[in-house]
Amino acid sequence: MQNLPNSHQALLRNERLLTGRLALLGVGSSHLLRELSGNGLAMSEHLGVFNALERHDNWQACFGYEDTAPTQGQYDTIVVFLPKARAELDMRLALAHSLAADGAQLLLVGEKKEGIAGAVKQLKAVFPQAAKVDSARHCQVWCAEAVAPGPAFRVQDWLSCNRVECNEVAITVAGLPGIFSQGDLDKGTRVLLETLAEHPVRSDRLLDFACGAGIVGAWVQALHAAESIPVPAVDGVDVQSQAVICARQTYEYNNATGSIFASDGLASVEGHWPAIISNPPFHSGVKTDTSMTEQFLRDVRQHLQPGGELRLVANSFLPYEPLIKQFIGRVERLRDDGRFTVYRAFRD
Repeated sequence: MQNLPNSHQALLRNERLLTGRLALLGVGSSHLLRELSGNGLAMSEHLGVFNALERHDNWQACFGYEDTAPTQGQYDTIVVFLPKARAELDMRLALAHSLAADGAQLLLVGEKKEGIAGAVKQLKAVFPQAAKVDSARHCQVWCAEAVAPGPAFRVQDWLSCNRVECNEVAITVAGLPGIFSQGDLDKGTRVLLETLAEHPVRSDRLLDFACGAGIVGAWVQALHAAESIPVPAVDGVDVQSQAVICARQTYEYNNATGSIFASDGLASVEGHWPAIISNPPFHSGVKTDTSMTEQFLRDVRQHLQPGGELRLVANSFLPYEPLIKQFIGRVERLRDDGRFTVYRAFRD
């Protein structure tokens, strides 16, 4: 129990409330299931957690918001763990409502530092009868009783459509609550795209690691088409369910080509590419966490063809340059504005 997130420990402290068939939404650690006496559905939008959930035979594991439709209206207790993005909470509550059997109860659990106090307003907007039942492990637990079955949930109803432009090349981008930089072009990605315009990657096939909504792949193809440069296929990989959904939709909007798939790091990736590009994440919840990118840099060499290029943007304070040099080869800085640095390295 000591290795569980605080929110999971707070839920176990209130296990007496978990009656009937259970649905757990936004599970952060599969170890929680070992501590629970009940069973039911366990959903995570993170592929690594989902893979671990699948190993628990008494539970139905779901990867993100697309996986739950066959089970709507069947659960007596639905637990909603607070997501890091407030906009995603509305979507998660809508999913929870759709899963509720008649007379179900819904629990919202979250840490104070992650914004549970503000999230309660969103909870009460849907379930005004909700009341706080516990405060422990720096968390709060809220419960809404006598919940009636809600409308059917479709993740497509939450998709947004936005226009993004860089260097006079515009694309249409899909968004979902909880995805990084929803509906906008973040500064790091913009800097990366600018270097891809100034120093194009000459290759017929690329891999976009941590592809998010598919902006880089769709934009690179649009840029090459606009400049009459041979257009590469750009494959995309991400660990998050919403990212995979959005990237596929972004590619459809822009007639982009390439395979979009889920992987926890490069663990599920097979193949070699002449070039790999990335704007990798460095947060886990509200904490700085560079472990995913550090593991990526250790593994990426085996997916680069000899002489192949890595193009990566990162916050300038992150210590990636020595790792790039150690695991890939010679490295240079294409751009460094004090906040973001774009690295280019070639496999020895």
